[in-house]
Amino acid sequence: MSPVAARQDWIAEQGGVVEQTGQGGMAEQTGQGGMAGLSEQGGAAGRRVRQQVEASTRSFWIWDLYFSVGYVFVTALVLLSPAALPDRIGSVAAMAAIALFYLLYGRRHAILLERRVHATVFAAVSTVLFLTAVWFVGNSTYLLFVMCPLIFMSLPLPISAPLVVLLNILPPVLGGLRDESLRGWYAQLPTSFLGVALSLLIGTYVHRVVAQSHERAALITELEASRARVAALSHEAGVAQERARLAGEIHDTLAQGFTSIVTLVQAAESEVDRDSAKVRHALDLAARTARENLAEARALVAALTPSALDGATLTEALQRLVERHGAQTGVDASFHTAGDPSGLPTGVEVVLLRAAQEALANTGKHAGAAAVTVDLCHAPTGVTLTVTDDGRGFDPAEQARGYGLRGMRARAEQVAGTVTVHSAPGAGTTVTVEVPT
Repeated sequence: MSPVAARQDWIAEQGGVVEQTGQGGMAEQTGQGGMAGLSEQGGAAGRRVRQQVEASTRSFWIWDLYFSVGYVFVTALVLLSPAALPDRIGSVAAMAAIALFYLLYGRRHAILLERRVHATVFAAVSTVLFLTAVWFVGNSTYLLFVMCPLIFMSLPLPISAPLVVLLNILPPVLGGLRDESLRGWYAQLPTSFLGVALSLLIGTYVHRVVAQSHERAALITELEASRARVAALSHEAGVAQERARLAGEIHDTLAQGFTSIVTLVQAAESEVDRDSAKVRHALDLAARTARENLAEARALVAALTPSALDGATLTEALQRLVERHGAQTGVDASFHTAGDPSGLPTGVEVVLLRAAQEALANTGKHAGAAAVTVDLCHAPTGVTLTVTDDGRGFDPAEQARGYGLRGMRARAEQVAGTVTVHSAPGAGTTVTVEVPT
């Protein structure tokens, strides 16, 4: 089957799918609405293929023009021939029947759609009509310039080649039988064999070109399907990556902020009957943390950089972060920086700030440290963030149950960075984030 025929059948199938999904039957069966999306994609693909088929039909006008010119030319030769008027009328009527049969039946079913049964019927009827025209007037043989391409376009080469040979050999035989003399047939043998050779050469070339076109069409179809699969996989990977990014943002900002607020409120409750100054201080810190959380939420919704970096450098944001951590937890928190901090991409600054937030949050929740130090070192080859505490430490070989370290490593990998954890029970913890520049 040719690409044109396959496309027509495919369009019919797609039309059925779109019609069924348009009624809502399959969309109702899938709660996620997946089949509805597939219906839309199938409808779009069907429209695209239908446009390609229409374009192929429009490009067929060159052959239609050739057929028309050839038919008119041979008809004129027959009408101007010295044959008797009834013979000329009979020949012209047979050729007119070929033209009408081609326009109404053969063009669509035998050539464009390449339906084998229709092509066989068209070739057989056209052959009989052509030989009838030749029987009445010998000049009708010139219609072979139209008939041979028609046969080659309608039938496969193993069938069309013998039929074309007969069409080239039989006209002289019919002329000899009509004139009751075969002498003229011998004289026309060289011309007939030349016509056979030329027809077979052109027909073989045409079928070869058509076969190559079919192969190219199959390759293009396969390429389009591969591109669609790659696009779908890329979309799924992008969605998964975005979900992981949002999970990390929420964990590093809102979740940690809410944890701090709960801790501060609980501390205020424990001092409510003993020290009003400590209560007010804890509530002030809780209110400030809540405002910062609100700012982070707004920045997250607006897909902006972290609010701590809004209008501030990374060094300033880390300095405020360390000061707030010390005020909230009461530990001795210090921050140091070295090197030129300018020129860092925003993505790297976000990764380093989130890593510092996560490390300090872990220190406050798990370490029980008395002191924590944050160091930011800029070098020509990269930037290094180090968070060190003197807390109880842990065994890094044990699998972490939370999201913190996994999220920190995932963020660092996004900017080709690495996260290293050095710790041991009773020996404190050092978290190092290195990002090349």
